[in-house]
Amino acid sequence: MGEWDAWLGREQVQTDTLPPSLAQRWLATFDLEQRDSGAMPQGIHFCLCTPEAPQAALGEDGHPARSADDKSFFPPIPLPRRMWAASKIEFLAPIEIGAAISRTSRIASVAEKDGSTGRLGFVDVEHLTVADGTPAVREVQTLVYRDAMAPDAPLSPPSPGDGGFDPAQWQSHRTVTPDPRLLFRFSALTFNTHRIHYDAPYARDIERYRGLVVHGPLMSSLLLQMAAGELGENALKSFAFRAVSPAIADEVLHIAMRPSDDGFELGTFASDGRQVVKASATV
Repeated sequence: MGEWDAWLGREQVQTDTLPPSLAQRWLATFDLEQRDSGAMPQGIHFCLCTPEAPQAALGEDGHPARSADDKSFFPPIPLPRRMWAASKIEFLAPIEIGAAISRTSRIASVAEKDGSTGRLGFVDVEHLTVADGTPAVREVQTLVYRDAMAPDAPLSPPSPGDGGFDPAQWQSHRTVTPDPRLLFRFSALTFNTHRIHYDAPYARDIERYRGLVVHGPLMSSLLLQMAAGELGENALKSFAFRAVSPAIADEVLHIAMRPSDDGFELGTFASDGRQVVKASATV
C-alpha cells in the first residue's frame, strides 16, 4: 500500500455552462472573430468547470490548499510548488455556445520520485468533459509538485542567450509576446489564482522565476489556434503538450508547427531557441 492510495480513484463532478459572454471574452483574449452561436474552437474547455475553492481555502501560492481530510480532492503531498506539467487530450465532439457542461475528474495515479532538483510528486488526473450530454473532451492532466526554492537560488530560466530560433525548419511559424495583460485575462478566464502568473515579487522572491510565468495551457491554446488556422476548426482528434522550460512575460515566443510521421509536431520556443513547450497532434 502506498502513502496516497486512499486518493486513487477519488472523483469530483462539476457543472457549468458556456454562455455567449464567456465565449466572447475567450475569443477577445486571443483576438479571434466574435460569434453569436455555433461551435467554439478547440481549447475552450480550459475555461470550463474551473476551481471552486473559497477564498479561505487557498494556499500561499494561490492554489486550493491540500489537506488529509475526505474533502480534499488532491492528496496532501508535502511539496509546495505546483506545476501543470503536461496533458494528453482527445477531442470527441465540438462544444457549442450555450451548452450545459459537466466534468468528471478522477485521480488516476500518485507517485513520488527523487529528481536532480530534489523530491518530485506526480499526480495524474483524468477529466471527462460532457457538453449537452455528449462526451466532448477526454484529458489526462499531469501535475508536478516540487520542493521550495532556496531564497538565494538562481532565477529561472536564464536570460536569453545568443542563439536563435530557425523558422525555416518549420512549415508554419508566428511570433507572440505574452504580456501581463494577456496573462491576467487568461488567469481570469480559467479562474487560476496561482501567483506566479500575476504577482511578480512572489514569482521572483519565493518561486525564483525571472519574471511572471506564462501559463502552459495559454501557450497550448495558441498552438491549437495555429493548428486550426492550418487544418480547420475542430479538426484535431488528439493533442498532447509537455512543459519543458518556463516562458516569461514580455519576452518573444516563437509558435511553430510541421508535419510528423504520425501527425503534426508543434512547439513554442524562446527567442534564443530554447524550447518551452513540446506538443503533438493528430487529425
